[in-house]
Amino acid sequence: MRWTEQPIFFVDFEGSLGSGVLEYGVATLLGGRVTETRTRLCAATGRVRPEDTAVHGLRAEAIAAQPPLAADWEYFAGLRERGPLAAHYAGAENSLLKSVWPYPRSSPDFARAGAQLVDWGPWIDSARIYAQIRPGLGSGGLEDIVTACGLQAELDALAEVHCPPGRRGYHAALYDALAGALLLAVLARDERYAGLTVRQLLTFSILDPRRREGLVQDELF
Repeated sequence: MRWTEQPIFFVDFEGSLGSGVLEYGVATLLGGRVTETRTRLCAATGRVRPEDTAVHGLRAEAIAAQPPLAADWEYFAGLRERGPLAAHYAGAENSLLKSVWPYPRSSPDFARAGAQLVDWGPWIDSARIYAQIRPGLGSGGLEDIVTACGLQAELDALAEVHCPPGRRGYHAALYDALAGALLLAVLARDERYAGLTVRQLLTFSILDPRRREGLVQDELF
């Protein structure tokens, strides 16, 4: 199965391990386009530092009435059962997700056909993919890559449709999730990558050559 035939859920969280997740955004990618989105604010579970608010614009008192992320267990566990999760530098999102729920329900291992595992990964990582297929794009940060690939206007058009007013810029969860999903969508327009399997896309998400080779060997044999 080509990766474009499989739902992929691009996730972004705003917050930290100290404050907890303050906002999440999820963009569903299927057939090389964004088909669905979801976002909401979440009450802090710890101290929100002023320097963090300066980045993401969220203050604890303004979101105190919202349910914490823990209220959305069924939603996130359901996503993991339906398809692989994706993020830009996925280690951060994986850590935040695990800080709330260490494990999902038993779910398909999209790196190994027919296998099951109890883990939020393996993740599709747009930062790792672009580090290999488009090296030299600035810092590798989300904004740098979007700008270098000439995708800013397309991203802003998506944000007008999907993002809440006032949360249509970088460091807003759904905006960043849409940015990452757009980076993957661009691959679906390139014949070199459109025909990859999910497993191959996961392989591109691994920088460690020994781990990457292990997945390749598993696929060949």
